[in-house]
Formats: sequence, structure tokens, C-alpha cells
Amino acid sequence: MSSLRNAVRRRAHKERSQPQNRARFGLLEKHKDYVLRAKDFHRKEDTIRKLREKAAFRNPDEFYYKMINSKTVDGIHRPKTGGKEYTEEELQLMKTQDFGYLMSKWQAEKKKVERLQSSFIPLHEGQSSSKHIYFAEDREQAKELRPAVVKDMPEDPLRAPRVSKGVKRELKERSERAEKLRELAMTMSLQKQLTTKGRKRKLRPDEISTPTDKPVYKWRQERKT
Repeated sequence: MSSLRNAVRRRAHKERSQPQNRARFGLLEKHKDYVLRAKDFHRKEDTIRKLREKAAFRNPDEFYYKMINSKTVDGIHRPKTGGKEYTEEELQLMKTQDFGYLMSKWQAEKKKVERLQSSFIPLHEGQSSSKHIYFAEDREQAKELRPAVVKDMPEDPLRAPRVSKGVKRELKERSERAEKLRELAMTMSLQKQLTTKGRKRKLRPDEISTPTDKPVYKWRQERKT
């Protein structure tokens, strides 16, 4: 019986729309819209009531450090800006520690780059009895390292062992990282030297013997007594 009831075509009931003469008021509010609006109104009403109760029963002797460590901006409590002030000696010590950390990281990256580079083209695969193994990236570098060994080698390029793309990509990334660490360490070292005592000035481009895009400073010689 229920299946026959569902088989009968029923009329589709449509929601009532806003009458034409009330179109200026926008969409007609449905019951579900009213429920959401009422819940939001009562939630705000309860919040205001609780705040009024706290203000009525507050302790006049109450104190906590947020009262003096924050300020009100447009009705919102915000912490006061201003960090800890360090002395000149403390700043110098922190810069020295940062420079030492950068140098250690640069040395570590440099060693990793050298280890990856050593896995590239060997100079002579026939001399396995040699105590030292030399590596080169191309024939020109091989000639510079071992000219006596390469002199009798054929003119064909050296057969390089297969190196995965991941190793090449890692070598490139580590080389770039090591260069960035070195530049950052040199910049920090220069900033540290600029904070030391003594008169100094920045050289003009025509006064620099070796062209460079980095600033170069010259300190005035002072007689030591």
C-alpha cells in the first residue's frame, strides 16, 4: 500500500515568496532563518548579562600584571610593544655566537659538497693499486690534477659513472646553500667590525682596486700608545 502511495504523483509545494508590495523589504524570512536569528540574539544577550554580573560583583582590590602591561586601543586590549633592552656587550656577544654558528654550518655544508663532488668522474680506472684516488668533473680538470696519467689516455672523453639526478640536484642545492651561508657570515662579520671603535669611511667605486658590488670600508690608522 505504501508503494502505491509513493507511486502517485504529488503536488510540489513551493515556498511562499515576498509579496510584490513588500519587495522593498528584501527576501521573505522563513522559520529556519528566524531560529538562527533568535539564537544569535539570545547568545549575545547572555554574554552581556554575564559581563554586567562580573562588573557588579568585581573586587575593587583585584590586580594582575596585564593591567599595567597592556593598553586599550579602540576598545580592544593589546599588549604594550617593547622588548627587552640589551647592553652593548650583550649585543656583541650575541653577534659573535651567531657568526660562529654560521661558520660551523658553512663548514659542514662545504664538506658535504666536497663529498658529493668526489663521487663524480674518476681519472684513471685502470690503476687500482694507487694509494690515492683522484676525481675530476671533466677532462680539463683531470689534466690539471694528474697530467702524467692523462698524457697517454685517448682523446675520447672519460666515461663517467652513472650519477642519479637526485645526487646532481642535491649537489646543486648544497652548493647554493653553502654560498649563501658564506655570504651571510661575511656580512655579519662586516657588521660586527663596523660596531668597533675607530673612525672609518665607505670607499667610493673609483677607490676600490678590485670591483665588487659589496660595500668596502677603510679604517683610519691610529697611533697606539
